[in-house]
Amino acid sequence: MKLGKTIATAGLVLIALAAVAHAEPPIFEQPVLITSAGQSVDVKLAGVLATRQKIEHEIKADAKASDLGEFKTLLVVPGYSSKGLGAAGISRDNEMKRVESLLAAAAEAGMPVLTLHLGGKARRGVQSDDFCRIAAENSTLAIVVAQGDEDGFFSDICEEKEIPLKIVKAMAGAMDPLGKAFAK
Repeated sequence: MKLGKTIATAGLVLIALAAVAHAEPPIFEQPVLITSAGQSVDVKLAGVLATRQKIEHEIKADAKASDLGEFKTLLVVPGYSSKGLGAAGISRDNEMKRVESLLAAAAEAGMPVLTLHLGGKARRGVQSDDFCRIAAENSTLAIVVAQGDEDGFFSDICEEKEIPLKIVKAMAGAMDPLGKAFAK
């Protein structure tokens, strides 16, 4: 009798886990502020994807808390670029402080954060992972190109924090889940 109850309970747990795994991601509202975390060029690619999905947005790679204004969603594109930081005239440490402050302000305002990691392997590693981690840990949803999660970096964070994660094969594959994440 106990074995039967244990098996039944285990079955119910598996069904519940499957339902969570297949749950639709949260629906975000527009307009969207798109910003970088690490100043990679991927922020511009995120803008192209948003345009193709007819998502009302503004790109401000160096957005600060004061820029959140009337936006309803913050979309963060993590990935370190020394060239991008140099062009922006800021240090890596100052960029991290900006991102931390921006994410804290979004949380305080109750603004959802969507992390969109498009850079694959090129935007991972020693320099990028701090930016990827802070973006992912503060997300409501993460959409990640598969090459950027080959080591389970984003999967582990999202599982631990119970954040929905959509893994896509390639950058273009991010368009569909991105479009579905926003109320039209």
